[in-house]
Amino acid sequence: MEKVVYVIWRERQTNPEEFTRRLRNEVAEQLVALGARGVQVNVADAAVEPAAGLRQANLQPLMDGTVSIWIDSAIAQFRRPFDEVIAGAVERLAAYLVTESVPIRNTCYPAVLGERTHGFSQLAFLSRPPRLTHEAWLDIWHNSHTQVAIDTQDNFQYVQNVVVRALTRGAPAIDAIVEECFPPAAMTDPQSFFDAPGDEEKFRRNLAAMMESCNRFIDYDKIDVLPTSQYLISKSAAV
Repeated sequence: MEKVVYVIWRERQTNPEEFTRRLRNEVAEQLVALGARGVQVNVADAAVEPAAGLRQANLQPLMDGTVSIWIDSAIAQFRRPFDEVIAGAVERLAAYLVTESVPIRNTCYPAVLGERTHGFSQLAFLSRPPRLTHEAWLDIWHNSHTQVAIDTQDNFQYVQNVVVRALTRGAPAIDAIVEECFPPAAMTDPQSFFDAPGDEEKFRRNLAAMMESCNRFIDYDKIDVLPTSQYLISKSAAV
């Protein structure tokens, strides 16, 4: 089984709530009917408007979310029907084959199929800095930074998707897509985000540790961050 992440852009004339509804319902149902083993929709809808201050946009225009599917084969001839369903609901898409690692599985607020997951899911789209080899970049991220992110943030789900290759022409150069779920308070309260509500000293300590770690393998002119609502539609054995 393979995981494909479709990065999606909404048509500007389409209302964000209508866009969300269509992805969660008609599009997701068609993907399941085509044989997707799992479907997850992440979209910037009204529920995450308070988290607008967390956005970071280098890619223009910033994406509006992702649709992730788990399928038997990402080879083009088998994937094409899934591409066509999603393409019919968006202005633009870019598909990536990824390897999925889940350092934190969501056991605190388990997703209810078809419903909005508690809190919000922050998506980060990473590109490897030219100063690092792929091996060195991955080593810093996976074998050092991962624990820092766990120790310094109030994230209750942490998914690391390393891009194997782009599957569609013209896809932006992205090397990884990170999914992290946080409680609602973290949308607007940095102390809650960094697992230090009401504790300024701990907040500063966690923030400094996180930034120091990120600086080792992230260039901030090559990162995009998007707060989204997560909707797990159909669950694969891997989710």
